[in-house]
Amino acid sequence: MRFNDPSPPARGGRGQGEGGGADAQHLPASHLTLPRRSLSLGRAPRGPVGRKPLPLPRCGTEKGLIAAAVVAILVSAAPASSAPPIEAEHGMVVSAHRLASEIGVQILQAGGNAVDAAVAVGYALAVVDPCCGNIGGGGFMTIHLADGRETFVNFREIAPKAVTAAMYLDAQGRLIDDLSRHGYRAAAVPGTVMGLDSALGKYGRLTRATVIAPAVALARDGFVLNRADTDILDARADRLAKDPAAAKIFLRPDGSHFEPGDRLVQSELAATLGLISDQGPEAFYRGPVAAAVGKASAENGGILTAADFAAYTVTESAPLTCSYRGYRVVSSPPPSSGGVTICEILNILEGYDIASSGFRSTSSVHLLIEAMRRGYRDRNADLGDPAFVANPLERLLSKEYAASLRAEIDRGVPERGAAVGAASEKAETTHYSVVDGEGNAVAVTYTINGYFGAGVVAPGTGFFLNNEMDDFTVKPDAPNLFGLVQGEPNTIAPGKRPLSSMAPTLVERDGKVVLVLGSPGGSRIITTVLETIMNIVDNGMSAQEAVDAPRLHHQSRPKVVYFERSGLLPEVVGQLTEMGYRLVEQRPWGAVELVEIADHRLRGVSDHRLPAGAAVGY
Repeated sequence: MRFNDPSPPARGGRGQGEGGGADAQHLPASHLTLPRRSLSLGRAPRGPVGRKPLPLPRCGTEKGLIAAAVVAILVSAAPASSAPPIEAEHGMVVSAHRLASEIGVQILQAGGNAVDAAVAVGYALAVVDPCCGNIGGGGFMTIHLADGRETFVNFREIAPKAVTAAMYLDAQGRLIDDLSRHGYRAAAVPGTVMGLDSALGKYGRLTRATVIAPAVALARDGFVLNRADTDILDARADRLAKDPAAAKIFLRPDGSHFEPGDRLVQSELAATLGLISDQGPEAFYRGPVAAAVGKASAENGGILTAADFAAYTVTESAPLTCSYRGYRVVSSPPPSSGGVTICEILNILEGYDIASSGFRSTSSVHLLIEAMRRGYRDRNADLGDPAFVANPLERLLSKEYAASLRAEIDRGVPERGAAVGAASEKAETTHYSVVDGEGNAVAVTYTINGYFGAGVVAPGTGFFLNNEMDDFTVKPDAPNLFGLVQGEPNTIAPGKRPLSSMAPTLVERDGKVVLVLGSPGGSRIITTVLETIMNIVDNGMSAQEAVDAPRLHHQSRPKVVYFERSGLLPEVVGQLTEMGYRLVEQRPWGAVELVEIADHRLRGVSDHRLPAGAAVGY
């Protein structure tokens, strides 16, 4: 076992007023064009919600070990400052930044529904969370409407028309890492603006100008940076300094770094958002924004053109669904692998009595690892953009196939093999969950892939372009930014969307939504969402306990099992090591933003791993 501390530094800690506690730091009125009603953080529940004792294993030896220490695992893995869930009645928004969550609630208070609020939050995060929130990337939106309809909006980025895989290889056919990760050649066509606008036009009821106005004001007037904000900027300062347009915004005029207390003003982003507000997606995809990006790309060795922007389209389909122990999971279909892989793993584990095995016992961890291994094996080998690939969803999602995979699992002998270089978790994606008082629920996960995406800002636009070309299989057997070794179905092609792990998810019981959740974390999004669901369904945890609980991750390749610091008992680590597993302990990862609907109340939980996140309700 070894300890591996990923970099850059963990996001969060944006000051006590920016965390998940009960001390709201309201936006100045100048930031909003909406009526200023009373904004409340809701109230914390008076007692645990549906809490049951954690199940302990039945095996005598394991029972003694776990019973003595399971509480210590949970306590040591979660900081003492972890806040209780926030409870409200009329609406709840949980996102990676308090300012964005507050804006979402104010949209609800102004008469908007959950879709209106989700669009407003998406634009606000593009301002206050520039490393990850975006208009230069793409993502997915899973929607449940009060009338029972459900839909999935796919605004994943698309590869430029001129792209070939050979562009990212040297003369010997070896992968040139930097080309798919930094600079204009790393960028795919962004989808966020069209995706948000499409959802708003079909399912919202407020005007585009109303929902974008708070983000425009935040960018124009600026917001005060705190330590977490400046830590993130510092972690990529050298990269930002290499791009003049990015340096102009995110470094001081003399080239020095911003300090806590400085105000970050993004006038060019405000202008771009203003154009979108006034003219809609046309300004972005067929107007001055596309022209500016195309010009900068051509001048800097890129292949992204204004014509690529003009050809971009959003797709909409039914979400992917599966059942698990009486619950219905509603999640993301391809080009996301998130929903497919979560459901395949759940189908495998449904055949085992996970609750009786005990939380983080050797037997339950072994089963979880082996189910994850098979889910990711199929993810990496079989899935891709459905416009290009015939995804074998019927097979992967069938209970019969899950039964055949259970038959493969030898409880004592894990698969062995040489490890590919171990990758640390990345938190560049962002997720947010929104529920209104009418019964509408929205889960959104969107991304620019790496921190600050490709690290380039086209002059005059104010936003970072994504580096999603790295999410394709540039070369089989070569790991990407997240350590994934992917297959032929995800190879690069013009107009193709790269395979994603994002999983904006709803969980339903008896026809009603009971959970809205998702997380950042690259390939670990899948296991983070999976384990949160299992913690509630199998382990009887409250929503807060389920989010706080320590996580583990295995993605088939590399052949490494990652677990959060203090997340496994030493005895369990020893037993798993003796079974042949290679275990790597890391600091916490992921950032679940969750809304629970129970007892006619909304309970918002923002992951303590991202203290800057906030649940805000009214």
